[in-house]
Amino acid sequence: MIRFENVAKSFRKSRVLDTINLEIGAAERVALIGSNGAGKTTLIRCLLGEYAFEGKVTINGHDPRQERTAVLGAIGFVPQLPPPLKMPVAQLIDFSAALCGTDPAKIHELARRLGLDLDPILARPFVKLSGGMKQKLLIAIALGREAKVLIMDEPAANLDPEARKIFFELLAERQDDSTMLISSHRLNEVSALVNRVIEMDLGKVVLDDRVADDVSLSGRFVCRIAIKRAEPAFAKAMQTWNFRALGDGLTWEGEVPGPDRLRFMGMTSRYVALISDYSLEEMKVGADEAPAQQGGRAKDALLAAADGATVN
Repeated sequence: MIRFENVAKSFRKSRVLDTINLEIGAAERVALIGSNGAGKTTLIRCLLGEYAFEGKVTINGHDPRQERTAVLGAIGFVPQLPPPLKMPVAQLIDFSAALCGTDPAKIHELARRLGLDLDPILARPFVKLSGGMKQKLLIAIALGREAKVLIMDEPAANLDPEARKIFFELLAERQDDSTMLISSHRLNEVSALVNRVIEMDLGKVVLDDRVADDVSLSGRFVCRIAIKRAEPAFAKAMQTWNFRALGDGLTWEGEVPGPDRLRFMGMTSRYVALISDYSLEEMKVGADEAPAQQGGRAKDALLAAADGATVN
């Protein structure tokens, strides 16, 4: 559904994306994570055809630079920063619905589910809305179209806790028939929704982990991590997860709940240069049975990230 081939982007002399190669299949639900400046938003803007870049990007076989109308008409997009539109809310809804053949009533209904009553603000310019109102309306517009691809850049950033909960419930309703790319700093929120995590750092993909099945999100994992040298920051992070140090303090062991597996891997991937060995094993149901090995990809992804490589 989505393909990046040798994609690179520079601003002046600064390399923001460095040879990105990714394929995202139909109905994959991807969490795109990474610190500020990692390249997440630039990658999304290249995907939407907003930037010129080196390499090639396609969405369902279409070039977003050359076929913008066809591409954007089939995408539900929520930007990180709302655009400064002066268009009245009612006109914006009608215009957006007309572009993709959606009934405006569907957008109204989704907005209400998110806690946004549109009736009092229909005549108000979009730019005059509060940050939370803008975000709810943009989400309602994106989900209101029958798009097979949903691209969202920090979509829950301005939402209150209740609206955030409903938003992810709405995404869950679409998880079987939509390809999703969700950029987020809150991996714990999307861990039960996504089936793949891609982490970026300094314009590179440093972690690409697929969740094999629902067992990974419902079970518990035994984890053992060996490090090359003592590091106070790493020790503090492991203690936060209730891990225990063995022997000389260079080996750590503990258990990770299934729903927190992706968030845990995202945290440990920040220490790839320090880690010498990494195993993550899913515990079987029977108390007398040995854990089922699930850690090969985790270890490979983390160690590959240390070398600047990508595990697909």
